[in-house]
Amino acid sequence: MSFSTFLNAKKKEVELPDFEGALIADTHAHLDMLEDPARALARSGLAHLGLVVTVASVHENARTICDSLEGWRQSARAMLDAAGFVDIEVPEVRVIVGGHPQDASKMTDEGRALIREVARDKRVVGIGETGLDYFYETSPRAVQKVQFAEELALADELDIVACLHIRDAHDDALEVLRSTGMPRAGAILHCYNMGPETLAPFLELGCMVSFAGPLTFRKAHDVREAAALVPHERLLTETDCPFMAPEPCRGQTNEPAYTAFTAGMLAEATGLSLRECAEVTYSNARKLFGCDK
Repeated sequence: MSFSTFLNAKKKEVELPDFEGALIADTHAHLDMLEDPARALARSGLAHLGLVVTVASVHENARTICDSLEGWRQSARAMLDAAGFVDIEVPEVRVIVGGHPQDASKMTDEGRALIREVARDKRVVGIGETGLDYFYETSPRAVQKVQFAEELALADELDIVACLHIRDAHDDALEVLRSTGMPRAGAILHCYNMGPETLAPFLELGCMVSFAGPLTFRKAHDVREAAALVPHERLLTETDCPFMAPEPCRGQTNEPAYTAFTAGMLAEATGLSLRECAEVTYSNARKLFGCDK
C-alpha cells in the first residue's frame, strides 16, 4: 500500500473528507499498540490531524511512553519528507496516564505513585483511562469503584482532565462521579456508543463527549441521535485505535488518520459543515488539554 493511500474495508482506495484546511484531533489513541507508531503519525498528518492524545498504562508503559514521543515524531517527519510531503506537519502528541478499570486489581501503592510521577511531565494532559468496566469483570466492581474515585480525585488535585472508560456500568459510574465530584479541569466520556437517554445525566454533570468509530456504524442510529444533543463546545473526536475502525474502514486496524471519517459523520449528525465540525472539535481539544498554555 502506498504511504499516502487510504483503503476501505474492500481494499479499494477511499478519499478522506475535505475539511477545507481545518485541523482535527484524535483525543484517545493507543499509539504503542500500533505496529509502526511513527508511520501512523505521518499518515495522520496527511489526514489533517493537528493533535493526537495517546494513553499510557501504569501497568505497561507509563515510564517509557513520554520518552518515545519525540522519536516517533522525528521518524514521522523523515517519512513525510522522503515521500515528498515536506509541507505536511506531524501532529503534536500528548499523553493520558492511569490505570484501566479492567486492571484495578493490579493497582498497588507503587502504581499510584508512578501515575503521580508521570503526570508531572508537561506532556501529560489527563488521568485515565479510568472508570468502570463490567463487561469482562476482570476486577471486582468494588475495587474498580475505589480506583475510579482515587483517580478522579488525583485529576482534580493536579488540575488535569479525567478520561472516562465506562462499559456496562453507567449508573454506578454516575454514582461515583457524583459522590467524588467532577475534576475541576473536566472529564471526557470517551468513545461514547450509547443512546441519548444514557448520555443525558453525563451532560448534566458537564462531561465532554468523545465519539469514535461506533458513531459511523450503519446501525448506530442511537449514537448519532446522542451526538446531535451534545452542545458543540463539548464535542470531541477520537479513534481508540487500534480498535473499532470507522466506516468505511471497519474491520481494519484502526489508526489516528481514521479520525477523519468519524469527524465527517459527526458533522452530518450535528448539522455542522465539515469545516465547522473540524474547527469546533479541534478547538475544544486544544482548550481542554491546555495545549496552548
